[in-house]
Amino acid sequence: MNIAKDTVVQFHYTLTDEQGEQLESSKNGDPVAYLHGHKNMIVGVEKALDGKATGDEFSATVSPEEGYGERQEEAIQRVPVKHLQGAKVWKPGMVATVHTEQGERQVTVVKAGRFMVTVDINHPLAGKTLTFDISVESVREATKEEIEHGHAHGVGGHQH
Repeated sequence: MNIAKDTVVQFHYTLTDEQGEQLESSKNGDPVAYLHGHKNMIVGVEKALDGKATGDEFSATVSPEEGYGERQEEAIQRVPVKHLQGAKVWKPGMVATVHTEQGERQVTVVKAGRFMVTVDINHPLAGKTLTFDISVESVREATKEEIEHGHAHGVGGHQH
């Protein structure tokens, strides 16, 4: 079966930056699972996976526009320390999670004070051209429930 809208895809990946430095990999854990065609994956990766099948291995280079977006230099905000999740003590360069009206968001600490923290709200990978080395582990038709919920269920996907 080929990857198309309303299929659940499981894949492993290794992510590298423009210098070839490995940023992350799923190879030592469960594969990533997502519902194809429902905006659950960055655009460049979803486009690269479209039409592929179980066993396919390939590399996809993703521009910032189809990845995590361009960096916006004005995307700096001051927030109360109590809104940051992920550590007890914050230092510049650390990545935190903040709950927003649009859901959870990763931010990077620029300057930390006792009560307020200056954060960069750009995604940590914004503005970067990224290469994903991908191996497709499985492709299956999505269940009616997965399509209704808008995401994959099970290992690597959403757990209800």
